[in-house]
Formats: sequence, C-alpha cells, structure tokens
Amino acid sequence: MTATTAPTAVNTPRTPAGSPGHDAGWVELTEKVRDSGRYPTRAEAERVTRIVLSALGGHVVGDERVDLARALPEEAARVVAGQIPATRPLTAQEFVDSVAVRMEGATPATARWDVSSVLSVLPSLVGDELVNRVLTQLPPGYALLFGRAELTPTP
Repeated sequence: MTATTAPTAVNTPRTPAGSPGHDAGWVELTEKVRDSGRYPTRAEAERVTRIVLSALGGHVVGDERVDLARALPEEAARVVAGQIPATRPLTAQEFVDSVAVRMEGATPATARWDVSSVLSVLPSLVGDELVNRVLTQLPPGYALLFGRAELTPTP
C-alpha cells in the first residue's frame, strides 16, 4: 500500500516541473530564492517570489521595466510586466510594508526578509548594470533590499 499526498491548491505551481511548457528559468529563480531565504519548500519560495515581483513590477517603469521583464524568466517576466504602475513611488520601508500586507501572517521583519530574499538574487540573473538602472528609478533605501550598499549619485 502506498500513500500519496495531494499538493495544496495554494502552494501548487502553475506548471509542474517536467511538464510541457515548464519554465526552467522560473525553477532556477525560485530555487535561488529558496536558498537565499531558507524556505522549506519550492512552493513557498514561488509564493514569495510572485508577491515580491508583483510589488516590484508596479514600481519599475519605462525602459527599465521592459528590460527587466526581458531579462527575467518567462513566468517572472509576466508577473513584473502584468502590474499597473504605482501612482506614487514608495520608500523602501513602505514597499516592504506593502509586501507585508499581501502575505498572510507577515510582519515587517518577515516581509523585509522575503523582499531581500527575492531581490538579492536578481543581480545574478539580470546583471548588475540593469539592477543599477532599476535602482536609479527607485527612492533611496532600495539598494539594501537588493543586498547592496546604497548608491549615491556622483556630482
């Protein structure tokens, strides 16, 4: 007799690994997030990645948004590009707080962990130059969320 465990609807990936049309880049991204954030499952890393990228997608605009979507795996690109632009820029703390509101049971500290777990893996996937361009669009404080020292403009 063998026991099977049905995945929960909340944590089931949209396209299971190994199925036709599966986005290998998405798996790589979420595995990096899983390692970075020490999440117990890939499903948890996927959930966090979707929430953080959807929040980021509303705050990156113009060529940087297009280039970011092009540089990300297909599934992540859809999450970023599918967002309506924010009506006003959020400070880094407000951004973290906005993510906390989207995550059941999150605190500001756990939301900061989640945001940093996702954003800190982006430079290795999309390149430092693009991340620098994205950071110049965002208010001060975001560089720390990407795992970097704060950038300061040169005179």
